Formats: sequence, C-alpha cells, structure tokens
Amino acid sequence: MSGLFVAIGDSFTEGVGDWDPRLPNGVRGWADRVAKQLSKADPGWRYANLAIRSRRLGSIMHEQIEPALAMEPTVVSFYAGGNDLLELRKDMGRLLQDYTRAVERLAESGARILLFTGFDVPLHPLLEPFKRRNWVFNEHVRALARQHPDSISLVDYWTWEAYYDRRMWDTDKLHMNRAGHRFMAIQILNLLGVRHQLEFEPFGPRERLGPVQLVGREAEWMRQWVLPMFGRRLRGITLGDALEPRWPEPIYPADGMKKLYRKRRKQERANSAMPAA
Repeated sequence: MSGLFVAIGDSFTEGVGDWDPRLPNGVRGWADRVAKQLSKADPGWRYANLAIRSRRLGSIMHEQIEPALAMEPTVVSFYAGGNDLLELRKDMGRLLQDYTRAVERLAESGARILLFTGFDVPLHPLLEPFKRRNWVFNEHVRALARQHPDSISLVDYWTWEAYYDRRMWDTDKLHMNRAGHRFMAIQILNLLGVRHQLEFEPFGPRERLGPVQLVGREAEWMRQWVLPMFGRRLRGITLGDALEPRWPEPIYPADGMKKLYRKRRKQERANSAMPAA
C-alpha cells in the first residue's frame, strides 16, 4: 500500500555523513534510502525531507512540523533535540516540555510516528555532562513512545551495539557515515515491516591503535571538529544557515532521486538566467 513518508529534524535526518554531491545539499542519508525501498515495494509512495543540519528543537517545531502535517503524511520520522543537548547552558525541563508538545502534535495527525533515542557516542571526558543529558532525554523519548503505542514506533538507536564500531561514523564522530546510514535504513525498514533489498556486510577485524595513536587522533578530533563547533555556537551561526530542505515537496522516489535533482537544478539555472521583469 502506498503513502507519504515525511522526514523532519536535523543533520541526522538530512543525511550528513553520507556524502553524495549528486543529491540535494550534497548528502543522501538513511531517510532517502528508506524512501527508495518504500518506492520499490510500491511505486506510489511519495517522500519529502524537511530536515536541515544544526537545527534545534524550537526551529524544527516552528519550521517543519506544520508544513509536514499539511502534506497529510502516512509516516513521519521525528529526530530532534540533539543540538539542544550540546548547548553550553540548556534548561532540560523546558527542552523536555517542548519535545513532548511536538510529539503530541504529531501523534494527533493519525500518521505513524517514528521517534528515536540518541546513541551513546563515545566522547572525550570533558564532554561527559552532555552524555548525561542524553540519558535523561532518551528515557523521556521512551516514556512518550509507551504513552502512544498505537501511533508511535520507537527506533531505539541507543541499544544498537553495531554503532560502537567507529567504522560506522564519519570523522567528526557525531554523524553516521555511509555504512551507518545504510544500517539505520535497514533497521527502520524492518521496524516498518517493509520488504527491502538492502544488505549490510559485516566489517572485518578492527584496526588496533597504540596509546600514542589514540591520543593523537583524539587531539586532532578536538581541534578539527569539537572546538570549531562550539566556536560557531558562541558566534550564533550554524552549518545549516544557508541551506534549504532537501526535498521540500513530495516526490516519487520511483522516478529516481538523482534524476529528479538534476531536473530541479536545470530548472533553477534556467530561472536564474531569465531577465528580471
């Protein structure tokens, strides 16, 4: 049976880490992969993705939830709050209240809602307070899923041991890489009960690193990713400021997403070349 799948949220749902210049915003991601498999099961499935990297919960509630519901979706995925948890000062009580309001609004729609816990990403000891916030947040997500068993399906990302392998992660350690996004798509399709053609080949033995290599890699990660991230936050800018949603209007993935994007880019170039009236 066909329907409409709408994905809303931040970089996790936009697809950051699964880089592909042939698709909008240069990424693919698990949501595109799920949409493609839904369309293979039934070409009538449509798909929209409103997620933008670095978006906080308040922005997602303001910019994405109502436009998503206006499309009358069959399935809505909602991953939000991760960027809020990384703020230096954050009122957790307010965050959990806002998240609850967002989930209840989505649950009212009659769509099937996918909620996600956040993964226990291995972090430097200096960042441990942010992990404790994640634990509290995850328990709240689980509680909401239990309260709405008829409308909410929980994607309990926290419990999946496969993601303890660093080969599932991009170099920033905060976003899944292509393998991680592919594995996520498989898990979600299985949860939805959708027959699919995706497979995940297990990795070989892990590379063993000595203490000096581990310390050097950790220092480089802090220099390249962590410090710039907090620097942007202090300046009030994000990596998503200049970006638009990847698929703002429903598309038919069965028509080929790369083909659809090429057509869109061609139309945008033609429009920009037209003289102003």
